Amino acid sequence: MREILTFCLATVLVMGRATAQTPAVSPDYLVWVASEATDRIALIRFNAATGAKVDREFTIGLLPTDPDGPHGLSVSPDRRFLYITTAHGQPFGFLWKIDATTNAVVGRVELGMFPATLQLTPDGAFAYVVNFNVHGDMVPSSVSIVGTDDMLEIARVPTCTMPHGSRLNPQGTKQYSACMMDDMVVEIDTRTFGVARAFSVAKGAEQVATLPEAHHSPLPTPHAPSCSPTWAQPSADGSRVYVACNKSNEILEIVVNTWALARRFPAADGVYNLAVTPPPTGCTTWPSRTTGSCSWRRTSGGSRCRSSSWRRVRSWPASPRSGASSMASSYLPTIGTRSSLWKGSDRSPER
Repeated sequence: MREILTFCLATVLVMGRATAQTPAVSPDYLVWVASEATDRIALIRFNAATGAKVDREFTIGLLPTDPDGPHGLSVSPDRRFLYITTAHGQPFGFLWKIDATTNAVVGRVELGMFPATLQLTPDGAFAYVVNFNVHGDMVPSSVSIVGTDDMLEIARVPTCTMPHGSRLNPQGTKQYSACMMDDMVVEIDTRTFGVARAFSVAKGAEQVATLPEAHHSPLPTPHAPSCSPTWAQPSADGSRVYVACNKSNEILEIVVNTWALARRFPAADGVYNLAVTPPPTGCTTWPSRTTGSCSWRRTSGGSRCRSSSWRRVRSWPASPRSGASSMASSYLPTIGTRSSLWKGSDRSPER
């Protein structure tokens, strides 16, 4: 036993020295980027040693003279397919399924008015797409649920006015979206394809809410949101939902089990998109109109901001306007999302 123990210890020490002498290889990080103004989709390769470069690119869309406006991006769990929403339809937009290796179109399905943010379920079987309806009447819109195998819209769930920020919890059981003009967050049960609950994020009225009625009036319905939420991001364990209040420059924390407001934190001007990191840090990051990207620590509530969150990757006509998705311009945010950022060394990298 002593001889065996000595041999194992010696082996570990030798391996440790060999590892220390081996030069570290900088990994590649790949990010899909959509340019809403030019209909270009690009794969950007990042490496700490060599910097960033455009690995390859292609054009998407149907309109011959106007931009189709790619808005949302998501990658299948096996990294074989890229899903893209194009929002500028006549009048309806589309969800596209693209082969991530060849850039070939695998499928396409027509959705609602201005399909924007999307996310896939953890198994990749369904895509949840909010129909933002930014150019239509100020009436409640919907969330489209698409079966990704056959690219069929299997349900269109009525929700609220200008839904945005479609995100699912890690378990894949609930989908959340923010109602920009109704000051609400809506929860959809992925097992029933129906609305489970709604929550008001209006200041002073944070409570369980009911969905607005869908009706078309000859006069526009007045909307005066105090929060104007643009994103609803579940926490890494699914127990909380973080809401970006774009108008009041705050982040709200909602407890899922009790469906009640837990905390309210000040944020930088123009907080728009959110993303969470796994424990133990649990930071929420967001782009801002004036201070760039910021990070916030769940436990302490403290935040840090960068002076700039954009990095030009190519001289395409840019569209970094307020209201565009974080990945929908020819400027690349320095924050990434799980659906479009991963490590790899080839064109079809593994997670």
